[in-house]
Amino acid sequence: MRMVDLIIKKRDGHELSDEEIKFWIDGYVKGEIPDYQSSAMNMAILFRGMNKREIASLTDHMEHSGEIIDLSDIAGIKVDKHSTGGVGDKTSLVLGPMVAACGGKLAKMSGRGLGHTGGTLDKLESIPGMSIAKTKEEMVEQVNKIGIAIIGQTASLVPADKKLYALRDVTGTVESIPLIAASVMSKKLASGTDAILLDVTVGEGAFMKNMDSAFELARTMVDIGKSLKRDTVAVLSDMSEPLGFAVGNNLEVKEAIASLHGEGPEDLMDLCYTSGSIMLVQSKICKDLQEAREKLHEVVYNGKAFEKLCLMVEAQGGDVEYIKHPEKFEVSKNIIEIRSEADGYIKEINALDIGISAMKLGAGRETLEDTIDMSAGIVLANKIGAKVAKGDLLCTVYTNKPEEEFLPVLDEIKSAYKFTDEPVKILPVIREVVR
Repeated sequence: MRMVDLIIKKRDGHELSDEEIKFWIDGYVKGEIPDYQSSAMNMAILFRGMNKREIASLTDHMEHSGEIIDLSDIAGIKVDKHSTGGVGDKTSLVLGPMVAACGGKLAKMSGRGLGHTGGTLDKLESIPGMSIAKTKEEMVEQVNKIGIAIIGQTASLVPADKKLYALRDVTGTVESIPLIAASVMSKKLASGTDAILLDVTVGEGAFMKNMDSAFELARTMVDIGKSLKRDTVAVLSDMSEPLGFAVGNNLEVKEAIASLHGEGPEDLMDLCYTSGSIMLVQSKICKDLQEAREKLHEVVYNGKAFEKLCLMVEAQGGDVEYIKHPEKFEVSKNIIEIRSEADGYIKEINALDIGISAMKLGAGRETLEDTIDMSAGIVLANKIGAKVAKGDLLCTVYTNKPEEEFLPVLDEIKSAYKFTDEPVKILPVIREVVR
């Protein structure tokens, strides 16, 4: 078998067998197949696609390219949640403790942020002392004890994805739905959970810009999960504007804390209640979504969900005083208010523009080697649909950058806003559920 023959076969639109896909993935991980041939295969897949069986086979062989995490020592059904990324997406920090407080078992391996999307690990590390480096044994012990752990992915998990993703990023093949689906699902399956809830974001701040492509990705990933015997459900959530109000690491942690005190933004809480309800049904803790939603609501308002966040932070070495007293978090030395220059209704707050602006202020990284400013970011004062008058606060900017660096970014933030004289229809955050 020769790799060039497989590239030509896929280039010409033919189906690859399980053996051929295994030959490619195994050979690439071992270094026997060079980057340029895998790049050619990625491009062939981008243009020609893959059928359900091919995608499931690719996912399976990527999953088994490295360590498989065995979570069988955790009592009960293990459930995990994954978001395809967005701006202001602090869902895991709110949803995880809510599900754990209801008796769910959430063993989650997360990633770091890159570009305009924030990473859960970076947000957690804005809590002083917080460690995301846990062994599998430590994670199992923690989940058995308190119901939740959120840690970094091990280096030995799905090496095929690490190599292929690096190629896709520099060869214009990131957008391939079969490759995205196999990338996400191989990591989730290798992480050892029994059930998976996928949050597929759609809109300007997401990889998927429209509903058709978001649905196709969600359907593809759910089908992969089912074919490999995992209970998998996807929600399609709106990312045309930032989720919640806060964008930036410790700013988002503060919003997560407020949310667990029952003071969360409506869109964030709707996403958490909907996703959490599905996860509790997947976990067999609740018989239906209505019972699950009521249970989640109860643990938010009786303080048990917030207590789970405190227990997780403490178990992972974080200073719980920052969770109990969020005013202790570092605040940027430059705090700038941006105000409306006209009367009207907010028609658009472009999530991509806000995310890139937050990154430029120091809240994100352009390369994995960049250092993040944990206090930098943007806090919105209103959402799409709000009526504002000239001079009303639109958002507050936090940065430690010098004036000559942050002043141009302020203009970019202003341009993310669009206004209209007519009332604006507000779209629900949950666009669809795919089972």
